[in-house]
Amino acid sequence: MEAVVVLVGAVVLTALMTYPLAFKLSGVGRIDSGDGQLSIWNVAWVAHAIIDSPARLYQANIFHPHADTLAYSESNIGAGSLALPAYWLTRNPYFAHNVVVLLAFTLSAAGAYFLVKHLTRHRGAAAVAAIAFAYCPYVFARTAHIQLLMTAGLPFSLLAFHRVADSPTAGRAIVLGLVLVAQALSCAYYGVFVSCAVALGALYYACDRGRWRDRRYWTALTLAALVAIWAVLPFLMPYVRLQRESGFVRTIDETLAYSADWRAYFASAAWAHQWMLPWLGTWNDVLFPGFLTTLLGGFGFALAVAGSRTPVHAPAREPDDEATAALLGRPFSSPVDVAWPRFYALMAVLAAWMSFGPRAGLYKVAYHLLPVFDFLRAPARFGVLVALALTVLMALGILRLAERSRSSGRLFVLLAIAAVAELATLPLGFREVQPLPEAYRTLATLRRGPVIELPFYYNPIDFHRHTLYMLNSTGHWFPLINGYSDHIPPDFREMAIHLSSFPTLESFRILAPRGTRYAIFHLNLYDTRSRLRLMQRLDQYQPFLRPIFRQGDVWLYEIVDWPR
Repeated sequence: MEAVVVLVGAVVLTALMTYPLAFKLSGVGRIDSGDGQLSIWNVAWVAHAIIDSPARLYQANIFHPHADTLAYSESNIGAGSLALPAYWLTRNPYFAHNVVVLLAFTLSAAGAYFLVKHLTRHRGAAAVAAIAFAYCPYVFARTAHIQLLMTAGLPFSLLAFHRVADSPTAGRAIVLGLVLVAQALSCAYYGVFVSCAVALGALYYACDRGRWRDRRYWTALTLAALVAIWAVLPFLMPYVRLQRESGFVRTIDETLAYSADWRAYFASAAWAHQWMLPWLGTWNDVLFPGFLTTLLGGFGFALAVAGSRTPVHAPAREPDDEATAALLGRPFSSPVDVAWPRFYALMAVLAAWMSFGPRAGLYKVAYHLLPVFDFLRAPARFGVLVALALTVLMALGILRLAERSRSSGRLFVLLAIAAVAELATLPLGFREVQPLPEAYRTLATLRRGPVIELPFYYNPIDFHRHTLYMLNSTGHWFPLINGYSDHIPPDFREMAIHLSSFPTLESFRILAPRGTRYAIFHLNLYDTRSRLRLMQRLDQYQPFLRPIFRQGDVWLYEIVDWPR
């Protein structure tokens, strides 16, 4: 029953904090940026592939005829899987994506609640901490990246780890392994982060509880690791092939531009924080956890360092009972766990250190020791672990305040309201989407074949503009010559300048071996001079291009022959 209440509360709160998204699921999206368009396409592709052709999941319809193109960036298997019911019912990419956005916030709140409830045995403190983590500024700054909204696996993974540490059984170990898999498939970055956190916890608890020789403890953790590796490996292989064939890695120098600085830990888009931004001048990321989280989490950090205690198996009661007394350092007959506050304090310090990137030293060591780090580019994202650790420690600070409060119930309510008010960024900046141009609806009825969309952007700083074509391809799912991702194939870079002037003899020569069948021209994306030249070339190569749809700004042609 508690789980139902928590989920319903999280759904209601998510609808409020993301307003008006829940009321416009089919007609809005983060279409104001290439990353936002890529995110919508990605979720829709995964859902479409799982429903219609699971064996071709990684053969995404971009960069034709390249293989495993879904692995050119974050695959978003987790988000696409969550989108399955919504996409199956509607075939609407915006609806499917927005449902996943709401689920991401909801599950994150639930995960933080149950983690803190497990550690503190207190519902009020858990509720406040859940709000502080699930709706923190870090997350709202990343609504264009669906994978970075998938933070739920972080608290759920740590909850599963604590259950193993409390009682190492095979069942709990398997659950831990599966939760780690779910997080890795939802966001590779967070999968790496939480795996590091669990490894840190395993060593820390081994030291704190003297479990170096505890065979059950290490057997359970080994089983969890084997389950995680075995389940993730099939999804990892396309990335391994890509790295082997193309040499795709993130160099240590690339991470410098995506490392945090001190200003990032004061930057936030929440209304309550915007007065600070002019004082910062410039910042390179958004990592501020919020005033409540910083102050109460800092208070909890100080209590952790001082050695506060918390019960392992004490029942949930009011803040003036024996369990809370044990949490606050008073004698109590039940077993107590003195490890978790210090563990989360250590996690906060190490994650913040990592977020500053190679210049701070620790990230550079991890980069050279752990092979998966050469897939990562943004050390600043370790800031999400800082936010989680502080919200857990925040609960410790709240319970200390509750001990001194005459009305602890009112205190928890006031803190929850204050957290919602401080973190609010509504209305959420998702834009109204326009109906798909009629040319795409016509294309969807034709014989399947590769498509090139024009103008074909050839300048690397404009490559992200191909995401509009990717998003529009959700209306037909034909293979695209166009594409955009973290990895850009070398031949795409080489041929882009020639394809930008299609139709020409050289561009026909490039498209012929790729079996290109259709060309879509967006006249409104050409400047006046370029459009005039395009019309001249269309007249010149009229024998090879059959017009199918020529109304409005989007024209569709079929390539019926190849010039010699």
